[in-house]
Amino acid sequence: MSQGKLTGAAVAEHNSKDSCWVIVHSKAYDVTEFLPEHPGGQKIILKYAGKDATEEFDPIHPPDTLDKYLDTSKHLGEVDMTTVEQEEKAFDPEEAARQERLQRMPPLAACYNLMDFEAVARQVMKKTAWAYYSSGADDEIVSVICVHLRVDIFSTLSNKTNTIEPQTMRENHAAFHKIWFRPRVLVDVENVDLSTTMLGSKVSIPFYVTATALGKLGHPEGEVVLTKAAHQHEVVQMIPTLASCSFDEIVDARQGDQVQWLQLYVNKDREITRRIVAHAEQRGCKGLFITVDAPQLGRREKDMRSKFSDTGSSVQATGGDDVDRSQGAARAISSFIDPALSWKDIPWFRTITRMPIVLKGVQCVEDVLRAVEAGVDGVVLSNHGGRQLETARSGIEVLAEVMPALRERGWENRIEVFVDGGVRRATDILKALCLGATGVGIGRPFLYAMSAYGLPGVDRAMQLLKDEMEMNMRLIGATRIQDLNPSLLDTRGLLGGHSGAVPSDTLGLRAYDPLEAPRFNEKSKL
Repeated sequence: MSQGKLTGAAVAEHNSKDSCWVIVHSKAYDVTEFLPEHPGGQKIILKYAGKDATEEFDPIHPPDTLDKYLDTSKHLGEVDMTTVEQEEKAFDPEEAARQERLQRMPPLAACYNLMDFEAVARQVMKKTAWAYYSSGADDEIVSVICVHLRVDIFSTLSNKTNTIEPQTMRENHAAFHKIWFRPRVLVDVENVDLSTTMLGSKVSIPFYVTATALGKLGHPEGEVVLTKAAHQHEVVQMIPTLASCSFDEIVDARQGDQVQWLQLYVNKDREITRRIVAHAEQRGCKGLFITVDAPQLGRREKDMRSKFSDTGSSVQATGGDDVDRSQGAARAISSFIDPALSWKDIPWFRTITRMPIVLKGVQCVEDVLRAVEAGVDGVVLSNHGGRQLETARSGIEVLAEVMPALRERGWENRIEVFVDGGVRRATDILKALCLGATGVGIGRPFLYAMSAYGLPGVDRAMQLLKDEMEMNMRLIGATRIQDLNPSLLDTRGLLGGHSGAVPSDTLGLRAYDPLEAPRFNEKSKL
């Protein structure tokens, strides 16, 4: 045994509810007293009692979790890892197939749009990670609505002819297809300026990286990858409450005058909430986005079916009952969220911070008007990526109703209106801006780009959006963001609501030669 280090055998003796030690990053911790407080429940910790839990711990927990929430007296010291018994993993054919696909991934240059990253990520991510990132509420009607055809990206892996199979189309994105452009011609568009201002901060293009949880499920560096890419492209990053990286780790990765906002799930303990907000402001965050559409996280059956094995993000761990993980990762990590949050709390938030306050997840005109009256600085029109209330309308549809109501009252300059959900093309961004949005949030596409290709993937995804944006600004006859206005759009397709959904031309689809996703290399082998 190395001098001063614990042996694996000594740790292994503490493998019960009465005395539970675990190893994380070569250090032993006594978590016996913490068992009842773990947001993900006791069972998952007890599964690793007396063992090395690092592999399960890392993707879910910020690295400072144990330092912040476990008394130093429970930090037992270094472990001689050469003495720790390594459990032999059973052969997993699904994982073996995934590893083979990783060896045959398409080159990054084969990704020409944001949907390409999703197609690749779906095949190379671990099943549980994909299920968490891609899941929607209940029947996924908001996330999944129509059927179209595509070429199977793996059909080229065999000698078989390309086959066509069903693929889903997300309704949040499909809603943008109900809006058409009315371009202006003979406009001098040699020089196009994509820059604008959001919440007082200048940005190179009017989109931001919206908050998404558990970044390390997709990439070992987690949200820090998004921080680096956001800096490269001068876009804002919204820091999630349920990040895999710690808040300070994400802020420490910030460079220069890079702008970051904080997304907040409000804790039942308001003192904890106050400390989180104060710390974010002290560390330089430029906006507070309070999530208001999640008094309880939605029922995401794809996530539930994946039988996610660990769900304990401890960003705001404050106690709770043993959690039924059959409800999926999302609901297990959210036990601290206060369902009593209401309009009466908004004045209190205004007393604890000087940051602009934005309500994230507003879904109707009435609540936008009430937000103006409450004196907040902005709203995000969002249905939480289709992950909360099933059949809640897309943000772009709500925006088309909100802006005329604000203009009618002369309130359009009293509040900044953002939209997220379903943005996959620069044309989607342009449609939101023409309707009156200040900017749009993009979440899943950057997660997929990160999961498949790391930082270079996110960098390419953002650059593709910028290139599309510049091209499409020219094509509609606008040289500045300020030139975008409702006269450039035909929104009659939105007027019928969902009765005016985009129909599926099944006869045409049979004759249509569909676009292909990036191809995996059929020659490479493990």
